[in-house]
Amino acid sequence: MSSFWGRIEDAINERDASSLRRKLTPRLAESVSIDLSNNDYLRLSRHPEVIAAGQEALALWGGSSSASPLVSGYTAAHAALEEQLAHWAGFSYGLVWNAGYSANQAVLGRLPKRGDLVLADRLIHQSMIDGILRSGVRLQRYRHLDIEHLEHLLAGERDADCNVFVVTESVFSVDGDYPDLKAIAALKDRYDFIWILDEAHAIGWYGEQGSGLAEAMQVAPQVDIMVGTLGKGLGSMGAFTLFHQASLRDYLINFSGEFIYSTYLAPVCAVAASKAVELTTLMSSQRAYWQARSRNFRRQISGAPTGDSPIVPILIGDAARTLSIAQLLSEYGFLVGAIRPPTVPTSSSRLRISLNIEISEADEGRLVSLLKEALV
Repeated sequence: MSSFWGRIEDAINERDASSLRRKLTPRLAESVSIDLSNNDYLRLSRHPEVIAAGQEALALWGGSSSASPLVSGYTAAHAALEEQLAHWAGFSYGLVWNAGYSANQAVLGRLPKRGDLVLADRLIHQSMIDGILRSGVRLQRYRHLDIEHLEHLLAGERDADCNVFVVTESVFSVDGDYPDLKAIAALKDRYDFIWILDEAHAIGWYGEQGSGLAEAMQVAPQVDIMVGTLGKGLGSMGAFTLFHQASLRDYLINFSGEFIYSTYLAPVCAVAASKAVELTTLMSSQRAYWQARSRNFRRQISGAPTGDSPIVPILIGDAARTLSIAQLLSEYGFLVGAIRPPTVPTSSSRLRISLNIEISEADEGRLVSLLKEALV
């Protein structure tokens, strides 16, 4: 067994030597730092009405669902949230999951089958990649956001005798950019494919009602399966999938181990998310302002890409330098993400700044000044 322990130590030491070792650091509830590393873009996790709804649910349902969903873990709170989410985003049916990773694993690991083809944006999330690879399908990646390349691949498979799936995120989790969803919808009118869209980082920030980019770009009717999370813009915990066909929901309930064999999401999370959806729909007039602030923030940072999402990446390159700048910002009261390989390609380490609606213009100005000095 000595070789096993040596292998473990060698792997950790290798990560250490290249400044890529991951470590857990507990965050304190009373922290005074400005957290620009998390995904609570609308700050709904601390909203008084979300907290109050959660407290009432906790008293009513307790702290756990205490069972898997097909036993007794599925409650009236989950059912109400599913109906609310589907109506909110322009779909007919919903299903709540314990986590976004589980939802993507199930959808992409169970629905495509060996012999099918998945065409996926090159930078999709690891949860999507893992699900696709587990399914045993043929996978081809098209160049990031390159709709012409996607169409080229679709045209090449026009006569293929298989089911074709197109998989993309709306707002990408690391770079904060997004594809032309209208262009993909137009492709769907010309080619026969099943469209799976992960809206995790767009929810709350885009759309008249705040349900994401599919709503904002008016393509929800063309999306076959939408995946979203409750734990980012909605400030709760868990995830959901939305469908136009009841059969897809029923299939996953019957054949997805991620859904069947795990204690279900606590009802308190479902109730808190439901209140967050209510609040999000009331923020329509504010979304254009948030997007404008994102564009303005990016213009002030050398090397920041254009865009209007809450996720702002700043490419550094070297992993050690990325960690050093993130630590410097932390010392001045700003928590930002330091994203390193293998999450991103070698030599492309970056800061990931998650803007939120509560950061003041004064604090934003301080952050810009710090970044300008650090990036020299």
